[in-house]
Amino acid sequence: MSQTDRFTGRADVYEAGRPSYPPAALDALFDGLGDPARLVVADLGAGTGISTRILAARGAQVLAVEPNAAMRAKAAPDPRVRWIDGTAEATTLPDGSVDVAAAFQAWHWFDHAIALRELHRVVRPAGRIAVLYNERDERDPFTAALGDIFRRYATEPTEALRADALARFAALPGATYHTFGNTQELDRDGIHARLASSSYVPHEGDAAAAMHAEGDALFDRFAVDGQVRIHLATLLAIAPP
Repeated sequence: MSQTDRFTGRADVYEAGRPSYPPAALDALFDGLGDPARLVVADLGAGTGISTRILAARGAQVLAVEPNAAMRAKAAPDPRVRWIDGTAEATTLPDGSVDVAAAFQAWHWFDHAIALRELHRVVRPAGRIAVLYNERDERDPFTAALGDIFRRYATEPTEALRADALARFAALPGATYHTFGNTQELDRDGIHARLASSSYVPHEGDAAAAMHAEGDALFDRFAVDGQVRIHLATLLAIAPP
């Protein structure tokens, strides 16, 4: 399966099950660049538009670069957003056309060397490149137990790939690193969507059924008023172009 196609058929559960990003992370992303309404932001691997929406809500003009047609089709229209059939390695954007290029929960899917060359081309000299991830904060018992389910059923080392990708980006010359607290509240259907939205766990057959049964049991154990709360750390690395 290509990286471009791995979320085909999962746009609905991705939109329903994935968390957004805290305001403080967006504050840091834009810090020092002036009024976001005057900025052009490339959202790389924009998916269904979870990150795109919060960038546009700050007033920025957003170029949402997403190669998967099903994910693009799931996104809600916004006059400040233009969707682009492209990749981080081949954005189709003109030279020096954006102030910020940011990848939310996606950098590990890219060819880093090629993507960095492309972003050096499209980001203006006074701009920045950024990588953001929501990762589980497993100091919380429910979040740790959910992490155990993901680890038990993982079919690929995607979580290690994410950590390695972020560490290598954060080691770029001039890069800065930030951490912010974040939470996500989900009902029972939301927990099933969160499990199903991950590309590195089973999506059919006995293993998928067993995984979702464990998700049900975990929800029953921890839910309060029909909701559970996932504790997250939002990780942000910013580098000059």
